[in-house]
Amino acid sequence: MLKINNLKAKVGEKSILNDFSLDIKPGEVHAIMGPNGSGKSTLSNILSGKKGYDVSGEIKFEGIDLFSLETEERAHKGIFLAFQYPLEIPGVNTNIFLKTSLNAIRKARGEKELDALEFLKLVKQKSKELKFDEEKLNRQLNVGFSGGEKKKNEILQMSILNPKLSILDETDSGLDIDALKTVAQGVNALRKKNNSFLIITHYQRLLDYIKPDHVHVLMNGKITKSGGPELALELEKKGYEGLN
Repeated sequence: MLKINNLKAKVGEKSILNDFSLDIKPGEVHAIMGPNGSGKSTLSNILSGKKGYDVSGEIKFEGIDLFSLETEERAHKGIFLAFQYPLEIPGVNTNIFLKTSLNAIRKARGEKELDALEFLKLVKQKSKELKFDEEKLNRQLNVGFSGGEKKKNEILQMSILNPKLSILDETDSGLDIDALKTVAQGVNALRKKNNSFLIITHYQRLLDYIKPDHVHVLMNGKITKSGGPELALELEKKGYEGLN
């Protein structure tokens, strides 16, 4: 699904990622944990196509050179990023945004676009599953939403778009326990043999509800330790400095 070899990333003279390598197979859930400034958000930005980084190394998504694809093309291929801080976009209706996004991806894949009734049925079903207030679908995108509602909206988008690779950049930050469970429920509902996840988080608590196959520790721009779900528990007890 995703193969990263010796990725380096700099902004100006500041080095952020150093010889970063990672291999994600179809159906796997990988969690990356690390302290502030370790390069976690930089990794998610680069994978999704954000500009402004001086990068070298290799990233292949299903065998395709990711650096050859623009941001929109990456979305068409099945890469999705749930933002740490979802933006408010005044003037853009949430329902229209979701329908336009889904149909753009369906069109790029050569699939039939959904009409208004087909989309309405789908969005109502997904909103109910995620306990997302349908009234907010008629509001401007994220405008006036609480932090938890914005994160739920991100997961609703993910659920509707059904991407191959979902990158969750600290989606758990700022969530109360009920919202955290709802977000985890949305992720778990999408876990299938061909859907993979890269979960970037500071805390083990999200991994109580989303069981990862692999946990990696990112420090100083590279993976310093990898293991199973037990590694997250070890981090919770010892902290990053306590790892051998």
